[in-house]
Amino acid sequence: MDAAAKGATALTAKDYSGAISHYTTALSQNPQAVDYYIKRSTAYTRIQPPQYNEALSDAETALALARKRQKRELIGQAQLRRAISLFSLERYGDAKVCFEWVKKILPKETQLGIWEKKVEAKQSILEDENDERGKVAIEEFPVVDLEGLGARAQRDVAKTQPSGPDTNKDTETKSIAEKQPKEPPKESGVTTVPSKIRHDWYQNADFVFVTLLAKGVPKEKVSVELREHAISISFPLVTGTDYSFDLDPLFAPIDTDSSSYSILPSKVEFKLKKVTIGQKWSTLESMTSGSIDDRPKTASTSTDAASKSAVFSTSSNPSLNSTPSYPTSSKSGPKNWDKVAADLTRKPKPSQSTNSNHDSARTEPKISDGTDSSFTTDSNNETAKGQTQEDQAECIDEDEDEDGGDPVNGFFRKLFKNADPDTKRAMMKSYQESNGTALSTNWSDVGSKKVEVTPPDGMISKKWGE
Repeated sequence: MDAAAKGATALTAKDYSGAISHYTTALSQNPQAVDYYIKRSTAYTRIQPPQYNEALSDAETALALARKRQKRELIGQAQLRRAISLFSLERYGDAKVCFEWVKKILPKETQLGIWEKKVEAKQSILEDENDERGKVAIEEFPVVDLEGLGARAQRDVAKTQPSGPDTNKDTETKSIAEKQPKEPPKESGVTTVPSKIRHDWYQNADFVFVTLLAKGVPKEKVSVELREHAISISFPLVTGTDYSFDLDPLFAPIDTDSSSYSILPSKVEFKLKKVTIGQKWSTLESMTSGSIDDRPKTASTSTDAASKSAVFSTSSNPSLNSTPSYPTSSKSGPKNWDKVAADLTRKPKPSQSTNSNHDSARTEPKISDGTDSSFTTDSNNETAKGQTQEDQAECIDEDEDEDGGDPVNGFFRKLFKNADPDTKRAMMKSYQESNGTALSTNWSDVGSKKVEVTPPDGMISKKWGE
């Protein structure tokens, strides 16, 4: 494994000292590598104690090299590391303008919103307008001696190598000092190990609830941002570094005015109001990469309309036209209630209504194969035999008017009305005990036991107040 690969592995493992050493070796072999400077700048920022001046130097070198090569993505990444280093050096005016340059190149960078709020918070507490920390003293592209990078890389390597006879003694003394017990950090921060911080979520018709499981999040130092298509939170750890959690973009837009969050001793809870009420989120984040905040309003409106269409209509996507599966206790399996309702409430065609009385008498209403024969009662048969198709159509129209034109409600009304006492008891008991999530017509099955709540896929059942 070469030095650059070792540096990347060390950076991922949060071995920042090792990452700096490996990237220094890699730069001695290739002093023009932009990515190596960016990664070493990151390590300088995160090592304890941080080395912000070295981080700024590497970021500006990377920026000059990226500009020379006309690599737009690398220019944005180098400028971002430069802005973070300036902020850490308390050069808030320089950091602010630097973040603005980053936004022009990388408008979808998810970290920008959090850092801009941090800069605004720091500038708001500057008492003197002439405070040096608030002034701007940098140019968009710094002047860097690119010809001397090779010599500089060799000097950096020399700093990491033994330089004299006393080196072993100094190393031994340093090793002994490192073995001395250290006092626990006094800074407030999250005590949960970053690798153990996780999140969970659930939803109902109106809200999406997101829980971030992290103990000891300091309320006074947390930074939270709720946007229409994204949420983000950042807070300090006891190690002195910051932990960031972002969901960008979300599966669907949220109403930021009606959304909220709570910081509790052992977790952070988000309550996100859905813009499209009743929409079922299949995931927290959309499969579309990148932020959507910079879209014009017309595009946002179009997306919202598409989201609503995806929820309330499936005609445009044949794969979504499959019949929903309703909870059932029938041993014969689930029934296609929509088809049953459509068959019972289907109006006769005009050509059929003009048939002779003889043909009408022979035609009896049929129930589709998706239902049990037990749903056809004697009263229904007598009505079918004693009425013409025109009379039946008039009765159906009257039932639809009573139920607001909803054929499903009309079907269940007829089913309950014409059922025997045991069937009615089974329907009422199963519907009430399951909180409206199951319906059974079999009294022998549900009469001797409690019908459990069966929520739809992707949702959980909770008692009121939980």
